[in-house]
Amino acid sequence: GGCPGAPLRIAPTFFIALYETRSLVSSSSHPTRSPPRFRSPPPRNEPEMAARHLRSGLPLLQARLAANESAAVAQVSRGLATEADKPKENKIKVPKALYGGTGNYASALFLAAANSNSLEKVESEILDVVGAAKKSPMFSQFMKDTSVPKETRVKAITEIFSEAGFTDITKKFLSALASNGRLKYVERIAERFVDLTMAHRGEVKVVVRTVVPLPEKEEKELKETLRDILGKDKTILVEQKIDQSIMGGLVIEFGQKVFDMSIRTRAKQMEAFLRQPFDI
Repeated sequence: GGCPGAPLRIAPTFFIALYETRSLVSSSSHPTRSPPRFRSPPPRNEPEMAARHLRSGLPLLQARLAANESAAVAQVSRGLATEADKPKENKIKVPKALYGGTGNYASALFLAAANSNSLEKVESEILDVVGAAKKSPMFSQFMKDTSVPKETRVKAITEIFSEAGFTDITKKFLSALASNGRLKYVERIAERFVDLTMAHRGEVKVVVRTVVPLPEKEEKELKETLRDILGKDKTILVEQKIDQSIMGGLVIEFGQKVFDMSIRTRAKQMEAFLRQPFDI
């Protein structure tokens, strides 16, 4: 089993064996099919008709894709449900609405983890998975390779994270991603999951870009100012980034907001102003 706090290590020999035998597994589970037959392209003198057909079909395609994604997420939510998830008056809710496939998966994982009092542990585990994928090219390739048969993907994920001592919630979630062919999105799902855990804890991440490190006094004043704006109950987490391209001043980003007080932007504004015609 895995040791709490220890970095997740993925044995490359497992994936070497997997990729050596993949062709055998694929050929036995997927019989050879005749190549697909494609229709002839529309006549050269009817491009507008072809474009109209394409545009008329796009809403239907988008609706079907959305329905498929919603069904997959619903399956994940059902799979993560436990006896602890029975309706209660104080049941935790998602702290902010997330949209799109990755947002729906992150929300499903958040609800399962929060209502089983394992939010911190699950957050640590899902970030360990992202870290392991970045450190192991072979594991990263496996996560993105949808040509691996579903049964093989699920078996591999189950074995790896059982050996690592992961919680049942994280193991079930990763197995569901493997089954649905969504492992390649795990990094984005993890990012959005962390957005939810931070919102749940009342934390706000603020990115500050400057040409030199922000002095401690200025950072403290910035936190106090943002707390006045966002609420005294918020915890402001400042991430400083050095960016010589802004030429001076600072750029502050949090949530969907950007406050650009850089010299570069002010110089551009001044240039635009000077280019305007003057009335004499």
